Amino acid sequence: MIKKTLYFGNPAYLGMANKQMIITLPEVENADVPDSFKAQSKKSVPIEDIGVVILDNKQITITHGLIEELLENNVALITCNSSRMPVGLMLPLRGHSTQTEHFREQIEASQPLKKQLWQQTIRAKIKNQATLLESERSVDATHLFKWADDVKSGDPDNYEAQAAAYFWMNIFPGIPDFRRHREGIPPNNLLNYGYAILRAIMARAIVSAGMLPSLGIFHRNKYNAYCLADDVMEPYRPVVDKVVIDIAASSVNISDLNIDLKQKLLSIPAQDVMMDGKRRPLLVAASQTAAGLYKCFAGKSRKIIYPDIIV
Repeated sequence: MIKKTLYFGNPAYLGMANKQMIITLPEVENADVPDSFKAQSKKSVPIEDIGVVILDNKQITITHGLIEELLENNVALITCNSSRMPVGLMLPLRGHSTQTEHFREQIEASQPLKKQLWQQTIRAKIKNQATLLESERSVDATHLFKWADDVKSGDPDNYEAQAAAYFWMNIFPGIPDFRRHREGIPPNNLLNYGYAILRAIMARAIVSAGMLPSLGIFHRNKYNAYCLADDVMEPYRPVVDKVVIDIAASSVNISDLNIDLKQKLLSIPAQDVMMDGKRRPLLVAASQTAAGLYKCFAGKSRKIIYPDIIV
């Protein structure tokens, strides 16, 4: 069963009882109503069924006991800022029973191996971008597929940047001069939010596989605590792009990232992808990718398992 993504955008009391998250609404709890009504208004969710929790209101109260239990169950806990954008991510320090050994193997990975892994990553990303362009925009992406095949170890020719430039130039034809930029015009706001969710999913999978999310195979920013998550999420980005394309095509106002739009973006963990010829929810696929990456670090494999986008 796929883990649930829970979003809280209104005031709430979040506690725990009997391995269940207990959700209480303050307006009910503080109202002059019978205790029986208050009890009936409480909701509960088994913690073992939860994968991601997003806190998006300053009037949310969460108990330490619940936080502890969420982390024990490898739940990614995301907090949002005053602009209601994800700003923080809490993950367990102990994600795997033999994580010290996993850390050592990750740290000792050779540079040639990292370059080969980055080659596989960029090939998978460009192929998914090309597939999305051809399917959603009927754009000839033959040269993108060729670039993907031509990517060498470490991507010294920077095919990733060339493919990205072509991809963003064509993926939103109805928006003149669209440029992908964090502070850019919509739907950049939707992309930012979707990528933040994706990043949390990948970081969760990496920690669960017993690896350090801050030690990347390509990204090396000393201020970035999630370099490895930023690496392995690259082939998954087109899945987010497709969700945003579908939202933008629905004639809704995308300038305001409201709760309705966020709910659509919260479907990202449940989006199906193809892994080794089988459909998998993205949340499950991310765990397979992370497990495959560890096998590469451990010398048990030379290939990361990346998804093919379903269009």
